[in-house]
Amino acid sequence: MLTLPRERLMCPELINPAPPYHGAVTSTVTQQAASAQPPVARTYQVRTYGCQMNVHDSERLSGLLEAAGYRRAAEGADADVVVFNTCAVRENADNKLYGNLSHLAPRKQSDPQMQIAVGGCLAQKDRDAVLRRAPWVDVVFGTHNIGALPTLLERARHNRSAQVEIAEALQEFPSTLPAARESAYAGWVSISVGCNNTCTFCIVPALRGKEVDRRPGDILGEIQTLVDQGVLEVTLLGQNVNAYGVSFAADERLREDPAMWSEMPRDRGAFAKLLRACGRIDGLERVRFTSPHPAEFTDDVIEAMADTPNVCPALHMPLQSGSDRILRAMRRSYRAEKYLAIIDRVRAAIPDAAITTDLIVGFPGETEEDFQATLDVVAASRFSSAFTFQYSKRPGTPAAEMPGQVPKAVVSERYQRLIELQEKISLDENLAQVGRTVELLVATGEGRKDAATARMSGRARDGRLVHFGPGAADEPLARRAFDHVRPGDIVTATVTGAAPHHLIADGALLGHRRTRAGDAHAEGRRPRTGVGLGIPGIGAPDPVPATSGCAR
Repeated sequence: MLTLPRERLMCPELINPAPPYHGAVTSTVTQQAASAQPPVARTYQVRTYGCQMNVHDSERLSGLLEAAGYRRAAEGADADVVVFNTCAVRENADNKLYGNLSHLAPRKQSDPQMQIAVGGCLAQKDRDAVLRRAPWVDVVFGTHNIGALPTLLERARHNRSAQVEIAEALQEFPSTLPAARESAYAGWVSISVGCNNTCTFCIVPALRGKEVDRRPGDILGEIQTLVDQGVLEVTLLGQNVNAYGVSFAADERLREDPAMWSEMPRDRGAFAKLLRACGRIDGLERVRFTSPHPAEFTDDVIEAMADTPNVCPALHMPLQSGSDRILRAMRRSYRAEKYLAIIDRVRAAIPDAAITTDLIVGFPGETEEDFQATLDVVAASRFSSAFTFQYSKRPGTPAAEMPGQVPKAVVSERYQRLIELQEKISLDENLAQVGRTVELLVATGEGRKDAATARMSGRARDGRLVHFGPGAADEPLARRAFDHVRPGDIVTATVTGAAPHHLIADGALLGHRRTRAGDAHAEGRRPRTGVGLGIPGIGAPDPVPATSGCAR
């Protein structure tokens, strides 16, 4: 444990920075988290950066704090505790965090009882360097010990000293922790944490560790708990979901030696079996997953997607580059031909599937020929949308030290060409949806202009965002029906217009089904999961029987 005197926190300009901290600190307080009761009901706010994993981890952080007696701060109000759940994938994540921390420094100076905590991937990477750059921070914790947060906050307040605690390996699967879910109708469910790949641009394996898989029964139990509380849609989460089954470990082995995870047998068909098992959960209407890896994407998963009615016809398949030479330099163990063959097989089995991707422009050594290969694969793949990134050098990754770093101006120019191509494809693909009937799970916060346009928003089964309206002004019945729609309900509508990133359905609704999820949202009830879930079972996992599913 690294401890800094409170005087340093309050007067950083008067104190010399502490020497660098190099020791590995392992959490010993995770199990005490729920019992760390502050003397009064203090308020909290969690600010999240990065991927879906972090969004779900933030739900756990909220659940931990509420279990420890904290309450969520009202919208727009100053919180007694501000928690930053950070990302380390891109350089601007660092800049954004430290910029926001600097904005809180004056408030911390005027209110010494206010606390600031920094967790997540950037904290795992920077460790005590967070305190050197922002000495007013009270707590730094990593990706492997988020359950320690309430105890660390209490210890920092009691001792009047900053607390840094970074665990080097997973001590318990995070789904054992209480989680205060953000949505009444859609939930994240982790099936694994960590990653065994060694992509040269990615720092995640160094920060999240080797892949650790949950037992199927634990996953299905958590899904059932969510469905029992009205949730209609789940998204299965993992750094590489179709590698699921690489490790099924016993709890006792993990506690004795985390390295024992790697000695457990692998079930290569486990993910397809899990999808089919989700299809047998009554009341679960939609199943999504993210993200798979092309190198391990197998036909049994495609068959399970096609055969299981509640698995949505949507696939996010990261490409990163269309150049075989660049893919090799990235250590992406597939090539463009294999990738395109996967896309073809998915569309043959699921003709209406919406396929999205990730793309990196300007990887070290990328030539114009390499970039053209990416444009060619994008044109052939016809993605419904793409998450495109300009390569960002991350210290600690092999790519950061590679020769041939591409000039910023070249990267920007190529990036704009890629965006223009993908925007045209996205628009064409969305225009093809006009006239179709879509089933929408009504959402909140998806349409930034809904108030101005008098529309609501929802997601179609293929993941497309649809803004829908009340119908014509001379249709009072349609208007009244629209007024009774709530987030969490299901509506059907006809697509009347399209843009690259969304669809429009401005006619009268064809149908509206009120749901328990809509009831829960209207009443302000949030699903809760946690204690007792996700604990790795003893011995080999219970088999998940395969079924042929139901044809679409």
